[in-house]
Amino acid sequence: MFLLATNKRDITTDFIVLELERRGLPFLRLNTEELAGARIRLRPQGLRFWEFEVDGTVFNLDAVQAGYYRRPQSPLPPSATLSPLVQSYCVDEWSAVLRSLWNALEGKWLNSPFAILRAEDKPRQLREALALGFDVPDTLISNDFECASAFVDEAPSIGKPLRRALVAQGGHGEVLFTSRISGLQHGDAEAVAIAPVIYQREVVKACDVRVTVVGDRIFATAIHSQSTDETSVDWRKGARTDLAHEAIELPASVQRLCLSLTRRLDLSFGAIDLVLDTAGRYWFLEINPNGQWAWIERRTGMPIASAIVDCLVEKGL
Repeated sequence: MFLLATNKRDITTDFIVLELERRGLPFLRLNTEELAGARIRLRPQGLRFWEFEVDGTVFNLDAVQAGYYRRPQSPLPPSATLSPLVQSYCVDEWSAVLRSLWNALEGKWLNSPFAILRAEDKPRQLREALALGFDVPDTLISNDFECASAFVDEAPSIGKPLRRALVAQGGHGEVLFTSRISGLQHGDAEAVAIAPVIYQREVVKACDVRVTVVGDRIFATAIHSQSTDETSVDWRKGARTDLAHEAIELPASVQRLCLSLTRRLDLSFGAIDLVLDTAGRYWFLEINPNGQWAWIERRTGMPIASAIVDCLVEKGL
């Protein structure tokens, strides 16, 4: 059996569900926000160490051949009638159960939750990419106004978040897109000091390239972001559904770098963002160890879901 640790709104997991069903492979989709509605039985001394009962279906941890950790969410409290203090306690206890589950399946995940956590470290990503030989734009991560101001004054630069691209509160949110920075004024000092930001030299783009690595397979997509002014700096801006996507073949040297980076980060899956400049040079921006890919499959027809299930099956042998 294959375990999909996810949330009920994740469309990407739907693609894996369809592929598993197509192959007739048994699986359990565990929407972790609903975990408090399950029953668990753990007996360290017993033959059946760990059992879950979800919606009347019982499964034992020993039956799990491989798992896909795909953006699970924190468990919700078991009852809205509980006091806030008791709700917080229950959420912490169920979260502890999840961490134990992640640990118990170590070695069976497509990407280990703990490897994902380590690989999300963007300074580490940039250092590893440089060490492997990727071209990486000159980068500064700082909240020091004088340092940031001097950096952006040297050459055309962009700014982007270090960790989170969404500022959300009370059901409302604002996406922080990558943006050009044309110079900082002394009146910006207080804002700059609030939190570190990634400042990076702007690459003159021919297009953006999303590289999805699954095991030893590479699916590269050119995203023609320069076709509109709105998407020229950040192709996600404006949610342009008409933005052309094209399956491409990367140079062998770039393919090797992409495979080497995912392996160095202890990953079997990685969504790598590159930029192809107007001189034909590929630049590394970042790698998302748990990134989206369903829209790539939908737009290009590349069989990413099938490749992921192949990896899960291979891990389960």
